[in-house]
Amino acid sequence: MGVSKLDVLYRRFLLSKLFIQGWGKPDDLRRLFEFRKTIGNREKCQQLVPKDYPVFIDKIEEQADCQIMDGHFVSPLDHYLPGIMPSESVKARFQFIVPKKWKSKYRPVCVHLAGTGDHFYWRRRTLMARPMIKEACMGSLLLENPYYGYRKPKDQMRSSLRNVSDLFVMGGALVLESAALLHWLDRGGYGPLGMTGISMGGHMASLAASNWPKPIPLVPCLSWSTASGVFTSGVLSKAVNWRELEKQYATETVYEEEIIRLLEYCGADSFKMGQDFVKNSSSSFEKMDHRDLPTGMLDLNVKREMMRTATVTRFSTDTAALNTSTQGILLQVPVDPSLIIVVQAKEDAYIPRAGVRSLNEIWPGCEIRYLEGGHISAYLFKQGLFRQAIYDAFDRFRQKYSI
Repeated sequence: MGVSKLDVLYRRFLLSKLFIQGWGKPDDLRRLFEFRKTIGNREKCQQLVPKDYPVFIDKIEEQADCQIMDGHFVSPLDHYLPGIMPSESVKARFQFIVPKKWKSKYRPVCVHLAGTGDHFYWRRRTLMARPMIKEACMGSLLLENPYYGYRKPKDQMRSSLRNVSDLFVMGGALVLESAALLHWLDRGGYGPLGMTGISMGGHMASLAASNWPKPIPLVPCLSWSTASGVFTSGVLSKAVNWRELEKQYATETVYEEEIIRLLEYCGADSFKMGQDFVKNSSSSFEKMDHRDLPTGMLDLNVKREMMRTATVTRFSTDTAALNTSTQGILLQVPVDPSLIIVVQAKEDAYIPRAGVRSLNEIWPGCEIRYLEGGHISAYLFKQGLFRQAIYDAFDRFRQKYSI
């Protein structure tokens, strides 16, 4: 199967670059790598966000068919890693959209996480939440990502994260923030509760659902088992500032030490590749002017392992592996994989599937639905199929658990 020409053409028109400042502050990397051990273990992660975690409603707007509430809460990540988030991102903001009248005793709500470039709420509210009220009388909670919308740092250009560490902060924050909101919805008598997202939002929803202790409908759209390929072999890979990442990795001792630690967490093979790269290239890098540094010095497998770990993207069916330090961060399978419906585009050039494990291997029992076309065309024209997958996942939950 080929890749979508529209995906390739669309990316060529975007000039934004990712990770222009490199890996991030060394001290931040140390703290994040240590925190991965906790957030990657569902039993430990469950203890991080109390069931009565405070959430506040700031404004309520009445409309003809729905009620729209704007709210906020302090990101739980700030309690565990103070100062790791930009000040603008510490306050988590959300919009909660519910029908004026529920049609049954159920009050289903789906939490939507934002995809790349999805600032504020307009896209998700217009394309997903409002139609879901009309079609299924289903509520939606739209959480704003750290580094996006009101939570975007002042010196960040559009959606271009400045550091690799920012991506990990975003993922870790969304896991804990989603838990806070699911607890809040549960306390409010809403249910069943589910999660979804498109592209990066689908990936982040998968991370959050993996740590939720109850069966939960999950519909990741246009995402896959790892985000590493997005940054290493998909059309977005050309936007990554690999020159700066390679330079820091090979010429600055502190980054060499921290990134080798990251690779060591991934496993013995990746660790050896990283050691060999540093040993073979550091001296030559140091002799060169930084403006003349070559690109492509990092082996593709090393890049993938770096990004896989940095994006919190390894899933495991082996509970024992969670306690093995060399396995990296391994997120467990959601409690009931039969409630997962993955929607994927066959010609997606943004989300490569070659060389990575399939989601139905990692989550046995989940369903994968393939759409014709690529990433961009599916986002523009297949929203109705995304919504139908959400309805089907919620129906399975009701039938299976007889609520």
